[in-house]
Amino acid sequence: MSHIASIQIGTVIHEGVEDAPNPMERPWTTAFYKSSISQPIRLTKLGLEGDQVADSKHHGGPEKAVLCYAASHYAAWRTEHPELEMSAGAFGENLTIIDADETSVCIGDVYQLGECTVEVSQPRQPCWKISRRWGVKTLTKEVTRTGRTGWYLRIINEGTVHVGQELVRVARPNPEWMVARANDVMFGREIDRMAVIELMNLAALSD
Repeated sequence: MSHIASIQIGTVIHEGVEDAPNPMERPWTTAFYKSSISQPIRLTKLGLEGDQVADSKHHGGPEKAVLCYAASHYAAWRTEHPELEMSAGAFGENLTIIDADETSVCIGDVYQLGECTVEVSQPRQPCWKISRRWGVKTLTKEVTRTGRTGWYLRIINEGTVHVGQELVRVARPNPEWMVARANDVMFGREIDRMAVIELMNLAALSD
């Protein structure tokens, strides 16, 4: 049974050095840095209370209220990038999940999470901020290539969540549309016009 290994929230910060020779050190605004919390926290239609987004055009909102990431991915990242001290929250996720990943979670899956009801809305689409956060130019491409993207949730029923809480799946309307397959179609690894059309018309997929 999958459950929450860790919960993270973050606030918007500004960092960097003007005119730094290395583009990875120049100023940026971000809420990518997340801190783990141990106490129960309210989960609303717009995400975890206290969690912020720096770019509301591309992040956050009801269709991307919560970012989930598989705890199992961190072993691979630590092997591939031992120079980076990665642990829960390293990819900006709100919920680090045990016993779930992109191959076992489908678009439209509905889970009961205590008093909350949540639905998988889309894969996380890796952006430049992953590379910027860790100072590794290739890291965003590596996330795309490996398929270790994470996935977003929309919140159907609000409530309180806590570390250790189980995610109990109560519906799976699209068993053929694992997050991993959606990634393959979106990134051009599965080249099938009908699959593209089917994914585009998937009711549970965020706009």
